[in-house]
Amino acid sequence: QVQLAESGGGSVQVGDSLRLSCAASGRTYSAYFIGWFRQAPGKEREWVGYISAPDGITYYADSVKGRFTISSDNAKNMVYLQMNSLKPEDTAVYYCAAEMGQPTGWGSGLIPRYYDYWGQGTQVTVSS
Repeated sequence: QVQLAESGGGSVQVGDSLRLSCAASGRTYSAYFIGWFRQAPGKEREWVGYISAPDGITYYADSVKGRFTISSDNAKNMVYLQMNSLKPEDTAVYYCAAEMGQPTGWGSGLIPRYYDYWGQGTQVTVSS
């Protein structure tokens, strides 16, 4: 079992920055990808990016590339999502998720159904 808890959400203005945190506990050593997703009202859950646990490689959706950065502090079992130059379209509930074990398909790391554990989410609202 892995437990994930997001924090750091809030209401900000266009162009502001925000850092989300994901605290992981439990069998974290078996996690391969720690991903960030977001879901806006009435929309499907959208992949934001991930960090690969074994080597720290990060990968981002085009919509956030260059603005968002994922990092980790393995000693603290923390993963962060630094969000800069925020836009109204970034408004959503943000989730971190863990995909356990070796990648099993082309969608590993990218598609929600490949992820095994999810946090409860944290709301980010960007106002113009």
